[in-house]
Amino acid sequence: MKKTLLSLAFAVGFALPAFAQQQITVVNFGGANANAQKKAYYEPFEKTGTKVVPVEYNGEQARIKAMVETKKVTWDVVEVESPDVARGCDEGLFEKLDYSKLGGKADLLPAAVSDCGIGIFVWSTVMAYNGDKLKGTPSTWADFWDLKKFPGKRGMRKGARYNLEFALMAEGVKPADVYKVLATKEGAERAFKKLTELKPSIQWWEAGAQPPQFLVAGDVALTTVFNGRIDAANREGKNLKITWTGGIYDLDYWVIPKGTPNKDAAVRFIAFASTPEAQAEYAKNIAYGPTNTKALAKLDAKTLGNLPTSPANSKDALQFNLKFWADQGEELEKRFASWAAQ
Repeated sequence: MKKTLLSLAFAVGFALPAFAQQQITVVNFGGANANAQKKAYYEPFEKTGTKVVPVEYNGEQARIKAMVETKKVTWDVVEVESPDVARGCDEGLFEKLDYSKLGGKADLLPAAVSDCGIGIFVWSTVMAYNGDKLKGTPSTWADFWDLKKFPGKRGMRKGARYNLEFALMAEGVKPADVYKVLATKEGAERAFKKLTELKPSIQWWEAGAQPPQFLVAGDVALTTVFNGRIDAANREGKNLKITWTGGIYDLDYWVIPKGTPNKDAAVRFIAFASTPEAQAEYAKNIAYGPTNTKALAKLDAKTLGNLPTSPANSKDALQFNLKFWADQGEELEKRFASWAAQ
């Protein structure tokens, strides 16, 4: 009898891992984006047998670096912004991706494909205003700078990125030429000079939730903002409007920290989240554009009309130039910090 019990215990001991549900930790930026990911990606993926544990962060790459260097990786899939994909890949913080296990590259936007990261969605920094408070319809960045035509304060993200590009477009530089001009000493001078015109009227923001709050409260007449934040506010009954002309679009990416013990499950999750069906569901929950081009056919006209990737919204848009900011960003951000402090 004792021998039989020992055999049974031995058998059960080895069987336990098969019954334990596998789980992965997926890290995101929180807010409306996290809620959309939960509905489109986490909950449906959990039906395949792997639990998703969501964690929020603010893009601190140092936390990933510490995990990788100490070989104590507890994050399996992380959402990162475009500047961090290339940098983290170069530093050996992320696993190289095998696209044959992720559904291939053919249906993905070219910008969504990189060695260590796969695009999750396209987002845009745009101009917005409160449809209940502003008289008239601003249509260009020149209007954003026109304090007589549209009196009131201007909300802008505190940093050089985006603002220098917007300043040049307000000067009349075409989106296609912005980075060519900004790369010159004269062009940078021109952008800062244009920003100085507006400086007394700027109300800075640092968190994505702030611009819609500024608009609703009437603190600013116009603001730069992430388009998804306007969509989220309008889903709560607000009447905030977007001007898409000269918006700057960029992508967020999934990466897998190097050394995760759950790499196979992480790959399966990313493959699932990159399908047209999952990406279409995500776009229905927040107005960020799919990176899988086949997802667009699964969306209705109203949803498409709110996306930065729709033809009407993207025709005068500018793609954030990662290489430019990698090469010149540090110098321009230092100059901006000095300028803002004056």
